[in-house]
Amino acid sequence: MKRLRPSKLFAIVTALAIATLTTQLLAGTASASKPEPPAIRVTPPAPVFDDATRLAELAGRRQRVAQAIGPKSILVLFSAEPRLYTNDVDYQFRQENNLFYLTHLNQQRQILVLMPGNAATPEILFVPRRNARAETWTGHMYSPQEAAQLSGVKEIWEASEFGPFVNALSKREAYHPKPENVLLSANPSPSTNGEGMAPLFSAAQNKEASLYLLNFPREGESREYRQEQRFATAWPKDAGFNIQNASPIFTQMRLRKSPMELAVMQHAIDISTEAHQRAQAFASQAKWEYEVDAQVLYTFKLRNADNWGYPNIVGCGKNATTLHYQESQGRVYPGLLMLMDVGAEYQHYTADVTRTFPVNGKFTKEQAEIYQIVYDAQEAAARATKPGANLSQVHNAATEVIKDGLLKLGLITDRNSEQYRVWFMHGTSHWLGMNVHDVGGGATLEPGMVFTNEPGIYIRPDALDNLPKTPENEKFIAAVKAAFEKYKGIGVRIEDDMLVTETGTKWMTAALARSIPDIEAFMAKARREMK
Repeated sequence: MKRLRPSKLFAIVTALAIATLTTQLLAGTASASKPEPPAIRVTPPAPVFDDATRLAELAGRRQRVAQAIGPKSILVLFSAEPRLYTNDVDYQFRQENNLFYLTHLNQQRQILVLMPGNAATPEILFVPRRNARAETWTGHMYSPQEAAQLSGVKEIWEASEFGPFVNALSKREAYHPKPENVLLSANPSPSTNGEGMAPLFSAAQNKEASLYLLNFPREGESREYRQEQRFATAWPKDAGFNIQNASPIFTQMRLRKSPMELAVMQHAIDISTEAHQRAQAFASQAKWEYEVDAQVLYTFKLRNADNWGYPNIVGCGKNATTLHYQESQGRVYPGLLMLMDVGAEYQHYTADVTRTFPVNGKFTKEQAEIYQIVYDAQEAAARATKPGANLSQVHNAATEVIKDGLLKLGLITDRNSEQYRVWFMHGTSHWLGMNVHDVGGGATLEPGMVFTNEPGIYIRPDALDNLPKTPENEKFIAAVKAAFEKYKGIGVRIEDDMLVTETGTKWMTAALARSIPDIEAFMAKARREMK
C-alpha cells in the first residue's frame, strides 16, 4: 500500500472533520426549522358539516324510524321538560336525546310527530310561536324557517295546535289546523285528512294501531319521561291504539355511530384530552383539588364545549379510591396520585376519559405496581374487542389480569374467588354516545359502536374494616394485611374511549399519555414549558 505524506494525511483528516461538522450544523438547522410540538395538544378545530349532508343524515334517521313503526302507527316525541335548580332558576336546558337525534333542535316545547301512513303529511313539527316579550327575557326563539333549516322538517304548526290535533287523532277524525297557526308548509291546504290517514284509522278501528312514546310502558314513575307517561294516561282507552315503547328503536340506531357522529364524538374527546393535559401540567402547583378542576372547566369553556358529560371527578390520594368523588375539596400533595375522570360534551355527544398520575410527575414503586396491573388489564380488554364479542367478554378479559396482579401483590389469596371485588368493584365498560352511560344493553359488538375501557384498583383505607365480621373474612384480612398496609390509599383507574372497527378497535383517546413512561415524560416536558 502506498504511504501518504504527513501533509497529505493532515489535509484529508481536516477535510473529513469539516465535512462532519458541516453535516451536524445542517442537521441542527433542519431540526431548528421544525421545532418539537408542545406538550399540551391544542384541540383541533370543530368538525363542520354542510347543510345538505347534515339534513340528509337527519332525514335518513327519521325515515328509519318511520320504517320501524310502520304505516299503522304514530310516533310522538316531546322536548325535554325544564328542570328547576332553585325557586325561579332553571337548570341549563338540554334537549331530549332522541328528539335532538332526529331534528337537531335544542329549544323547549318542540314536539315531533311521525305518521308513516300519511303520504301527504308524514311528519309535523309543533313549535311555539316567536314572542318578542319572551325573547327579551330568555333569548332568541326559532322562527319556522330556522326550525326547518335545522331539522329538515317542512311541515311546521304552532304548538297550540297539538292538543286539538291529538284529540281528533284519538277519535279517528281528519284535522284541519287554523290557517294562521300553520307556520310553514309545502301543502296548499295542510291537514291530516281521512284519505292520508286511512291506514292508521283503519288499523285503529280494528284496535291494531300503535302509538309510540319513549320509555313507555314501564312500572312506576319514569325519571326522565314523566310527560310521556302523563300523555299515555290521558289517551282514550277506546281509541284503538296500543301504546308502544319507542326506546328500543332508538337504541338500535344510536348504538352504531355514523361518520358524522364519530367526528363530533372525537371532538368532544379532543377537548377532554386538552383538559386532562392542562390539569396534569398544573397539578404540581396546586394546593387544592378544585384548582386542578378549574383547569378542566376553563378548557371546556375555552373550546366551546356544551358542558361536561357528567360532574368532574378530581381526587388526590385516598379520594381517588371513591368511585364518584365529586367534591374536589381535598388537599393536593406532591407524593400522591391524582385520579381525574372528566369528559366534555359537544353537540350532545360526550367523552368519558380517566387518567391517574403522580402529582410530582414520578410514580413510586408501589404506585407503579398498582398502575401497571390496571394498564395491563386495559390492554387485555382491548385485545378482546372485536366484532362478534360483547362487553361481558371484554370485562372478563380485564378481570383475569386484575386477579393475577392482585394475587401477585398479596392483596388476595384466591384468584378464583370474589376476593378481588374488595379492590375492583365495578365493570370495565359501558356504551358511550349521547349519554355517558348510553343505550345498548347487552348488544354484540359491531363496527361503529363506541364504549369505554376502564378497569381500576382502589385500596380504600377503610376497606378491610368494612368487611362483614365472618371467620372467612378474618382469615382473609390476616393474610393480606401486610400488602394492604403497603398499598393503602392508592386508587388507580384508567379509562379510554374505544371504537369497534372491522378488525378490532381504535383508541379514540390515543393522544392522551397512558403508560407510565409516557405520563412521566409528558409531565416533565409540560412543566418545563410552563416555567
